[in-house]
Amino acid sequence: MGVARAFDELYFGRERTLNLRASLPTPEDAVARAEAWLRERQAAMAGEVLLITGRGRSSEGGVSPVREAVVKRLASLRRRGVVARVQEHTPGSFAVTLAPMTALWDAPRRKKEPPPPPPDPPSLAALTPDTRALLRRLAACSLDTLGVRDTERYLESEMLRQFAALAAAIPRDASREAWLRDALRRAIAEYEDG
Repeated sequence: MGVARAFDELYFGRERTLNLRASLPTPEDAVARAEAWLRERQAAMAGEVLLITGRGRSSEGGVSPVREAVVKRLASLRRRGVVARVQEHTPGSFAVTLAPMTALWDAPRRKKEPPPPPPDPPSLAALTPDTRALLRRLAACSLDTLGVRDTERYLESEMLRQFAALAAAIPRDASREAWLRDALRRAIAEYEDG
């Protein structure tokens, strides 16, 4: 066990590992933490991450309610363009390959899943001019990829859609607008490089 853990720490490191088992959260808390962390790691372009849920050996029936709740949320996040692939790494952990940022906007919405949170702030005017310019550039890249010719007509609604998707990933302890600008630059690079 010690050797496998050492290899995991070497490969994934602390930045790309979330250990839910260590804090013994409720299933609801675990799912909320996992989703927020995965969205943040996706925006940081972390690639593959390790999500440790624990096996549940001391749980009733030997099945971890945290693990079961996280498995369901991972499936939902895959449909919503956050997760590209999930593979059981060990009986108590998952190796999760995060989707590129552009997958957030390409993912179809399902009726059962809640819509993304409304943009905060409601108006993009509260953002700095530099941030709005990056958001406009990202929206234009997205519309261009879709083959939209009259981009000006749809630009504002696309900017709001892009902002809403990214705002859901901003960590609470981050400098929100600086983090948003970095995420916008990475997303633009995905469009321009791809």
